[in-house]
Parts: sequence; structure tokens; C-alpha cells
Amino acid sequence: MSQILLTVRRALPLILFISWILLSVSAKSASLNYTISFPEPQTHYVDVQMEIKGWKAASLEIKMPVWAPGSYLVREFSRHVESVNARDAQGNVLVVNKKTKNSWTILTPGVSHISISYKVYAYELSVRTSFVDEEHAYLNGTSIFMYVEQLMKQSMDVKVIPYPGWKQISVALDRVEPSNPWLLKAPDYDGLVDAPFEIGNHVIFNFTAAGIPHEVAMFGEGNYNVDRLKKDMARIVEECTAIFGEHPCKNYLFIIHNLTAGGGGLEHMNSTTLQTNRWSYASESSYTGFLSLVAHEYFHLWNVKRLRPAPLGMFNYSEENYTDMLWLAEGFTAYYDDLIVHRCGFTSEAEYLSTLAGNISYCMNIKGAAIQSLAESSLDAWIKYYRPGENSPNATVSYYTKGGVVGALLNMEIMKATQGKKSLDDVFREMYRLYAVKLNRGFTETEFVNMVKLVSGKNMDDFFRKYVHGTAPLPVADFADVCGLDLVDLNEKQGQAWTGLTTSFSSGKLMVTGVERNSPAWQAGLNVNDELIALNRYRLADDLPKFLAMQKPGDTVSLTASRSGFIRVFDVQLAQSPAVKYSLERKE
Repeated sequence: MSQILLTVRRALPLILFISWILLSVSAKSASLNYTISFPEPQTHYVDVQMEIKGWKAASLEIKMPVWAPGSYLVREFSRHVESVNARDAQGNVLVVNKKTKNSWTILTPGVSHISISYKVYAYELSVRTSFVDEEHAYLNGTSIFMYVEQLMKQSMDVKVIPYPGWKQISVALDRVEPSNPWLLKAPDYDGLVDAPFEIGNHVIFNFTAAGIPHEVAMFGEGNYNVDRLKKDMARIVEECTAIFGEHPCKNYLFIIHNLTAGGGGLEHMNSTTLQTNRWSYASESSYTGFLSLVAHEYFHLWNVKRLRPAPLGMFNYSEENYTDMLWLAEGFTAYYDDLIVHRCGFTSEAEYLSTLAGNISYCMNIKGAAIQSLAESSLDAWIKYYRPGENSPNATVSYYTKGGVVGALLNMEIMKATQGKKSLDDVFREMYRLYAVKLNRGFTETEFVNMVKLVSGKNMDDFFRKYVHGTAPLPVADFADVCGLDLVDLNEKQGQAWTGLTTSFSSGKLMVTGVERNSPAWQAGLNVNDELIALNRYRLADDLPKFLAMQKPGDTVSLTASRSGFIRVFDVQLAQSPAVKYSLERKE
């Protein structure tokens, strides 16, 4: 027996080499195409068929992605997959074994033509998932299409069989035949899953900006004005294109969902999906917020989708893809979305400065900013940003908001160093030309820092060490002064008594939902989920602020609380709130 094991062990490298040769041959000769249909859309299922021809190996592995690029959370899309079956060209059933949470092995000895079918339950209407009902189908590829690793780089066709009565399809894929919108071609698997589908009877309108035709697919009723959207969205397109100097697309698609609840956006190579409240277009403030979302996702057309941190270049769809540069990919994009909207004239200077001051206030108030750096926040997005808890404000910081403020500070440093001749625009333009266009590869943080130095003529290593990889307080007062602004704290003279608690009142109970780090309540020992009953023996309802207004910083109050049914009394010495509320105002 031992001699047999020794022989097998010695032959294993040869066996693995032969397997690799067979898989390589299969990859070169095989093809993969998909068919999707919706026979009963009211049940929220998508029927998917994979057709593989020219396969030459004894087995085949298919996988379902676990996440969607641009949204850094493992979502386990395979949990919605059902009824995985496989047959050969004669209709004979092939053996399918589930191997891991998101992979299946199909035995294919002597089988070259394999037909695989499965169903996907799609009932989550967000920008990163899929949804099907009798009105429409919205599909994100990573939650619908399985893949074969050896065939990911090949082109593939997708045939769409719409539910009877559905007349429209909007997707940023090429048509196989110009006259047939239901037969599409993707350049490879990455291109397939980076092109969301909107299928149904949605409204479509078009405009041209920066010389590029744009399609807008509008699902859902809303109080939008098509002519105004055409004009305003075109201005955003032109402004973004001016920053980078050229447009990378031959056409572009906006998918917009007008909903009662929900919001957000997700960027793609030649398209984006946006979600907004259906009645948000009439109010100027909410409409401006929508335009900021448009600007954010459109800026991603360059920053992230083409000018990308190196770890986001070749996606591994089966596990996390880590980068500590989301402060640049998302945070700097967040800085630009407000700036672009202002440059387009949709906000006044006072409105823009108010938004920036609000973001600065967040950075100064959030306790997590002293605990977690921007680089750490980026790396931990997979486990922290998308999974916030009651203690998150004490331990984490948003790479979006703080990253945006750091982008504003960096822009100021560059303009200061060049007497206003250069800005962060120039850095992005040169980065795009070099790494996206010329070298066609992702970049490292060192390369970005070096480009900042080249454009500004100033060594910025200390800036990135302190404010990206460190937790040093941001020099916002210096920023304001250089820009001819006064940084005014509207809370400075209020002197209100403060506990450090956040609460909610529901079903007759006043519950603690948050305790700020090092606050009076934190020091006294109050916890999240404590029910507050009385202050100084006076019954509390939703009137805690009223009772605190009668106190002053330095007073000690008695808070009675119920914790898991036990009555406890806490002596809390009130303090003055350290929270700032900044305003940026022009100097005299």
C-alpha cells in the first residue's frame, strides 16, 4: 500500500501538469454564451442558461461572484441560486456537485457541449443587486451570471428573452445584430458583469455631451423634467470631461430608478445606476443632491473605472479585493461631486461653503477620526464601513467624508505651492494620461504621491503621513485662512449641558442608541440599549433635551435607567459639548 501511495505521490506533479494542459486547451477552444429569461416575473426569478461548446477537460467548475465591484462587501450572491443542472448535447444529465459556498463541479468526461441551467431569486432593488417583478427586471451581472475561470477573458453572447409585454432594454453592451436589441455581446466576463440591465417599459431619453451620445433609462414615476435633466446632466458631463481632457466612451448609459425609498449610485465602465426619491426633482435642495450623485458616479468614469488603484485592476470575484486607497477612489470623488455641481452653477458660493463646512465639522466631531486612519478605513471597508454598529462613531471614520475633506486640503496645498497655477485637477489629468491611457495599468500610492510632487513642485510626504496614514487633526484653520475665509464655530458660545448620549423614543420608551467616547455618560457607565426612565427623579419621555436645558455644564444629575429589567441609577457630571458646527465665511 505504501508503495502505491509513493508512486501516486511521485506522479502527482505530472497529473497536475496534464490537467493544466487540458484546461488550457479547453480555454483556447471553448466558447461560453448565456440566455436569460423571466417566465414568471411575479415570482422574482431569473432563469439562466450557460452554453459551453468545445470543452475538452474531464470536469468543469462554475462559480458565482460573492461581491460587486464598487461596493466593498461580501454579499454572498450564491445564496439566491437554485436548481443547478447540467446536460450534454444529447440531453443526458451530467453529475453536478456543489464544492464550496459559491462553486459547483460538473463531471464532463468525453463531453464537449455542456448546457447548464439555474435559477436566481432577484428581489432586492439596490444599485448593487438584482430585482425582478411583473413591471421590470433590473440585473447586476455579479448577482446573475456564473463564470468559468478559464473562459473569463473570452467574448460571450447574451440572449435576453423578455417577458411578454416588455418592449425596452437598456444596457451598455454591443448588439450582435444592429436590428436585434435582445442579442448582446460582451468583450469578456468583466465587461459583462460591469453592464447592468434595465428591462421593461421604462422611459428613455437621449442627449449628447462632450461629443458622446448619452441614453437615460428612467424607471418609475417621478416629478422630473426631461428637458431640464438633459441640460443639467450634459453640463456635468462637460465639466467632468474638461477635468480629464478627454472622454473615454463611445456612448454612455444612465439607469435611474425613481423610488419611494432608497438611494445611491454605483459606477460602471460605460454606465451607472442611480436611485433617488421619485419626488426629489421639484425641491431645489433635493434636486441639487441628485445632481451631486450624478457628478459623483460620472467622475468615477475616469477615477476608479480607468484610473484605478492597482489592487482594483484584476478582480477576484470569489473573495475580498483589498486596497487602502478608497480615500482616493471614493473620498476624492466625493470632494469633486460637490465641486463639480458648484462649478456648473447649480450651487452658490455660500451653499458650496456650507456643504464643505458641514463635512469639516464631521471630521472634527467624529471620535473615530482619532482611532482609525483613512488608509485603515479603506482597508477595513469590507468589515466595518458597510456593517456599522452602535460603537462605529467611536471607532471608525468615513473614507468618503474625511477623504473628501483631505482632497480639499490637498487641492489647497497644491494651489498654494503653485500660486494658483496648478490644482488637483492637474494631478488627476496627468495620472489619467500616464496610467490609464499610456501604461494601461493600475497605480500605487507612491506613484500618486510622486505625481502630486511633480505637479506642485513640493514634497507632500508629510501631508500623506499625517492625514492619510495617521490620525493627526486636519489643519482646517490653515485651509480657511489661505482661502481668505474665517472658520467660525457656531457652537462656541452656546455652553449647553451635554451627556454624550444619543437616544430614540419609541413605544413609550426612551432608549440609549449611542454613547460618545469619553463623554460624561461614557464615564458614568451608561450603555446602548439602556432604557432611560428618569432624570433627578422626574419621569422622562421624549423630553430629555428640555430637562438638560435647565442644567449647566459642571452640574451632576441622577439618571435612572433599566438595564435588562434591573433598575440602576447613574450620577452623570454634565459637560459642555465639544462638538463643533463650522461655518466658512469670507474675511472682511
